[in-house]
Amino acid sequence: MAWNSAWTAVPILFTHELLKYPTEMSDVEPTVRSPASISLGHKDDPYAVIRNRNFVLYLISRFIASLGQQMLTVAVGWEIYERTHSALALGLVGLTQMVPMVVATLPAGHVADNYDRRRIILVMTLGVACASFGLAATSMFQWHVGCIYLCLLVAGTARTFLWPASAAFLPSLVPRRIFSRAVTWNTGSFHLSSVLGPAAGGGLIALFHSATVVYALNGAILVVCFVLICLVRGQQVLPKKEKMTPASLVAGFRFVFANQIILGTITLDMFAVLLGGATALLPVYAKDILQVGPTGLGILQAALPSGALITAFILAHRPPLQKAGGALLWSVAGFGAATIAFGFSTCFWWSFLMLLVCGALDNVSVVVRHTLVQILTPDEKRGRVSAVNSLFIGTSNELGGFESGLVAYLFNPVVSVVAGGIGTILVVVATALNWPEIRKYGRLDGQA
Repeated sequence: MAWNSAWTAVPILFTHELLKYPTEMSDVEPTVRSPASISLGHKDDPYAVIRNRNFVLYLISRFIASLGQQMLTVAVGWEIYERTHSALALGLVGLTQMVPMVVATLPAGHVADNYDRRRIILVMTLGVACASFGLAATSMFQWHVGCIYLCLLVAGTARTFLWPASAAFLPSLVPRRIFSRAVTWNTGSFHLSSVLGPAAGGGLIALFHSATVVYALNGAILVVCFVLICLVRGQQVLPKKEKMTPASLVAGFRFVFANQIILGTITLDMFAVLLGGATALLPVYAKDILQVGPTGLGILQAALPSGALITAFILAHRPPLQKAGGALLWSVAGFGAATIAFGFSTCFWWSFLMLLVCGALDNVSVVVRHTLVQILTPDEKRGRVSAVNSLFIGTSNELGGFESGLVAYLFNPVVSVVAGGIGTILVVVATALNWPEIRKYGRLDGQA
């Protein structure tokens, strides 16, 4: 969930490669191979994927959009608490954004499979931009705080439709043999934004003593994203449109439950997130156990994305995983073990190291899961399956924080974190026994 200093050279490298390879095979479906696609670079070249013009445009747009969203999240929390001084008001922020995810995820998947995904991304990006400009106006003119929740509801609904379309759009931009690298770079961009975004948002609020500029900047960033996606020439073969019926809405669920590898990987990740939610208790650890205050809390929160960033950099510079299934299971088990070690820790830097390890191992599972979900799903169902994936993981994130807080309240924070880590390891064992197909899965690039 983070990057390292090597990424500072990325914009320059992107520009160079865009000029050098203006007509790369960006419109080739991932399952199609041709001599032209083979000549794009050696199969183990970590930078082959960023010689793809369309993927680079997509990657930049997703990075700056995520950066803006991270800044906006900080700004919303700060402004609502400043204006209400209510913890309940802060809790309503998460609820407001979770409601459209639960209500609209299945229709969003259906839309992504029956309409042009690029156009969906464009329209929904503008929708989120309008919501952000609405937040800027609310902040500037000090409108009722209810307007903030209304804008968040609009943005949450637009993002619910954007996510499955965006996830299903990515496989149409790169050949299958380098798709896992595309996922690695894509997740790496999110991790970097997770490190830079909160710091940038907090810095802008401190500088201007207002959240208005953050909202306006995020709106402007999304307009830039709109322009970048307009330049992408992805190719999607639209099937004959299906009517939105109960059967079509649940087609993604039916496919997931029929495909044992996808079902197993999603289930594994869902329960690992649900049980291993140590991040929800970081404020408690920083204040009461490690006694490092808000500065230490900020460092601890940066540990997870920083670890994930290191993994993203390593994965990008090595061949695709040869035993992806085993790597997935061992990474989640290691995540559980590191969570247990963090739970027992009373040393700040040991706690930081364990969170760093958690982030590094978590990114292995994220890359494997995202890659498998996309390459094992036929294109006409990718939107609905991606929607199911985002629903499971998104809701488990929210419920995981609640579960951790509840157990900490009933017992204590150490019991909550350690029990979550043990539960995660047990889930890995159950997954390995119940879905042996995952254990045996080989190359992540899908080649023999």
